Amino acid sequence: MGTESRDGVSRRGPNGWLRLCLLLSMFSLLLPGWPLRSQQPPTISVNVKVVNVLATVRNKQGEIVRNLTKDDFMLEEDDRPQTIGYFARETDLPLTLGLLVDTSMSQRRVLDQERSASSTFLDQVLRVNKDVAFVIHFDREVELLQDLTSSRQKLQSALALLQTPQRSQEGGSNSPGSSPGSGRRAGWGGGGTLLYDAVYLASNELMKKRQGRKALIVLSDGVDRGSKETLASAVEAAQRADTLVYSVLFADEQSYGSGGGYGGRGMGSMGGMGRHGGGRGRYPQETRPDGKKILERISKETGAHLFEVSKKQPIEQIYDRIQEELRNQYSLGYTPDRADAEAGYHKIRLTTKQNDLTVQARDGYYAER
Repeated sequence: MGTESRDGVSRRGPNGWLRLCLLLSMFSLLLPGWPLRSQQPPTISVNVKVVNVLATVRNKQGEIVRNLTKDDFMLEEDDRPQTIGYFARETDLPLTLGLLVDTSMSQRRVLDQERSASSTFLDQVLRVNKDVAFVIHFDREVELLQDLTSSRQKLQSALALLQTPQRSQEGGSNSPGSSPGSGRRAGWGGGGTLLYDAVYLASNELMKKRQGRKALIVLSDGVDRGSKETLASAVEAAQRADTLVYSVLFADEQSYGSGGGYGGRGMGSMGGMGRHGGGRGRYPQETRPDGKKILERISKETGAHLFEVSKKQPIEQIYDRIQEELRNQYSLGYTPDRADAEAGYHKIRLTTKQNDLTVQARDGYYAER
């Protein structure tokens, strides 16, 4: 019961305070989480799509520009300006690197150069306990010679296995790494070049699972023979895996005079990668595609660069340039302004406010629902 004071204000007596305490206690029992929620606001989980873009910037002299800020860049998606939410200069983040070496007959004259330069490059670029790499060879089959590892010794051992197919007396051949009792099916000498399959498999089965910076280096003449995948599907796989594909063009015109690198019987396994190679018959020499244009497309659409080996630009110098790019990249992230954007491919255009600079970055990404 309450009592009334002289000023006319109702005040609670001892029994009233007791009843109020009991009511509050009962109310808290009915809502057990209420005291906690009154102190801590509820957490709302929102799935926000963030698109990441790695970029290299060069001036007119071809030198890498390292001192830009977020405000120096302009970014568009499907011709719509976007706000850059994340920006960093990526010079020290872990790197996942894949080396894809063409071991078809068309590369037999240059394979020693590729092996030696690749060995030096991996020794220089990989940092112990921070970066990892793998090695794949492809001819009429795609074979993983060394899975992801940071061990230089294992990678060097894999490079030592690189060799072009050799015809045996029975008309078959031994692929790199094959030996009696190894369980790996032998190839057919000169029987194909599964370039597209190699890029697709490396991207989809190895790179897609990795986080951070990722790059493939393809050493080839760019001529594909017998792949199940198409050029478009190989590029798409690399884009979906957020992987740069650097191409190193080795064009040995003399090798094609003897028919090396064309068509053939493709019955080989993918070296444990879960796919089978398959040739599509022999191709006459006049149908040979432009390997340079093919490699250029793969690299450009994934945000990387094509390099062509020549006397003026040996492979050692090319590897130095690739290493420089990988260590001097800008990383940008943004959330698309259209949350209801359709699934599929979306065009990206990254530029700088300085017209005399060239930006090298991927030109799009695939959105998924």
